[in-house]
Amino acid sequence: MPLTNTFIKVTLCLLFVLTALQGYTQTDSLHLRQEQVLRLIEKYDSIHTKDSLDLKTIELKIGNLSDDSVTRNNLLSKRKLLKETLEQHKIRIRQQVDSLRALTKGAPVVSFEDTLFYIYSKLGPLTPADRAKNIEQKVEALIDQGVFDSTKINVYEGMESHDVMYDTMIIMSVTDQDAFWMSHNRQKTADQYARILKKHINTYYKQSGWLYTLGRVALMLLVLAILYLSIKYMNKGFTRLNNWVMSKCRQYLKGIKFNDYEFLSQEQQAKLVRALLRVMKWITIAIIVYLALPLVFGIFPTTKGIAMTLIGYVLNPLETFLTAIFDYIPTLFTILTIILITHYFVSFLHFLSKEIRDDKLQIPGFYPEWALPTFSLLRIILYAFAFIVIFPYLPGSDSPAFQGVSVFFGLLISLGSSSAISNIIAGLVITYMRPFQIGDRVKIGEVTGDVLEKTLLVTRVRTIKNEDITIPNSTILSGSTINYSANARSIGLILNTTITIGYDVPWRQVHELLIAAALKTEHIKQDQPPFVFQTSLDDYYVSYQLNAFTDQESIAARIYSELHANIQDAFNEAGVEIMSPQFHAKRDGNTTTIPAQYLPPDYRPPAFNVRIEKEKGREEE
Repeated sequence: MPLTNTFIKVTLCLLFVLTALQGYTQTDSLHLRQEQVLRLIEKYDSIHTKDSLDLKTIELKIGNLSDDSVTRNNLLSKRKLLKETLEQHKIRIRQQVDSLRALTKGAPVVSFEDTLFYIYSKLGPLTPADRAKNIEQKVEALIDQGVFDSTKINVYEGMESHDVMYDTMIIMSVTDQDAFWMSHNRQKTADQYARILKKHINTYYKQSGWLYTLGRVALMLLVLAILYLSIKYMNKGFTRLNNWVMSKCRQYLKGIKFNDYEFLSQEQQAKLVRALLRVMKWITIAIIVYLALPLVFGIFPTTKGIAMTLIGYVLNPLETFLTAIFDYIPTLFTILTIILITHYFVSFLHFLSKEIRDDKLQIPGFYPEWALPTFSLLRIILYAFAFIVIFPYLPGSDSPAFQGVSVFFGLLISLGSSSAISNIIAGLVITYMRPFQIGDRVKIGEVTGDVLEKTLLVTRVRTIKNEDITIPNSTILSGSTINYSANARSIGLILNTTITIGYDVPWRQVHELLIAAALKTEHIKQDQPPFVFQTSLDDYYVSYQLNAFTDQESIAARIYSELHANIQDAFNEAGVEIMSPQFHAKRDGNTTTIPAQYLPPDYRPPAFNVRIEKEKGREEE
């Protein structure tokens, strides 16, 4: 039953963690999706630009050709194909933009605290925010002129954009990307922006007339009158409150005493209350005046910026505070997750320790009396680790106190497990050195095999005999490592083997036989011809080294075996004996070492040649 409860707690904790990770994953996926779509839009935009230039070139060529020209017909076909391609590009980009529009926040174009429209796409090196700022500056420049003719705002079509202009000044350029974001073509989008700009500037000039000014002055006087009355009656209210408090002073204010010592007498307490009421009154007046000032300044368009600045002095800190609290919620969620994981894991370890202590759970080599001391040690380590993990998420985590604790624990770890630290450091160095990757065929010291796993402490290698060998990273760093896979896929791995052949065999024939044997071997690259080196001229033979390329380094042993078999077959078929390591020029009459299937049918073992010299000096065979 306790084990079941612990399992349920651990399951709930894991569900809690998965829920948190899901939220983070969705956010990361959203950002990744936005970046991918924006890159795709930029890619299609460059393709669209190139195709548009090609289309212009074709149309110019068509205009210079006769009606019945074959070249003209070909150009017309190309123009049709390009138009279809451009339309397909537009449809594809529009689909991508539609999927991103609701999730992307554009840069607002703001004039006198009114948001006119949003900019979503870049223009050359300018970001959407840069473009919005430039448009705002140009609109302000038009307003500052004092004279505005709305008929001078027009849209002019260019090759790559439609320009919204006032007289000779370009206010903004509308590209295909801008049009995609607005779900219109360039002409309609530019016309829409032009109408918005005309309406905004005309509205500003209309509201700046003397009739509107008189109305604003009247509204300002009304606000000031309300402010005056509010302060007047609030002052009277505080006076009445003060008199009521003083009248109830003897009933509610008894002074503050501790044993026989009186901290505050009844009179002192009353004075303190009056002082607090006075401070509250002035704070309230200051707040009312401060809130009235934005109302006064906001009445006039030219001073609306001052009003928003004054409001910002209050709202910005409040917004920052609330944003900090809201942004801290995921961090708080992370802290709670770490606490829950640590708590339930420690509870699980406590349950296991009691089971081992009571001899209900038996672990070979672990005695029951070790259970509670081991649990206490693990609990301290887990709580310390959880505290270290949580502390950076708390305010003030970058304080010198935390730095001192980090140094202390770092010193303990370095003194208590220097070998582990050295392996961890070696693992980090190996990671950045990149001497090998997972799956590479390597030789580390005397061990040759494929890399199975790389960790901070050890590297695991599986040999060609399926032996898994664990090598400490410090050993790898202090020795040499041969990587057979690094260049096998690009320039090829060179397999080499050496044989010794007697001086009676022409060296050119040996070269031909070795190269032929290599080319017959499977997995030897045919596009990189093998080659032979004569490495030494010894007393009885010549040493020939065959070099052949392969891109299958993981089966090098099998390739070597097949290569050696092919070398034997090639030399036997050619009737060349491989007499290694030594070759003697004389035979004792025995049969040759070449297999029988390679010998001619009439082959006979050679006989000895004996010369006998008689006493008279004559020779006789």
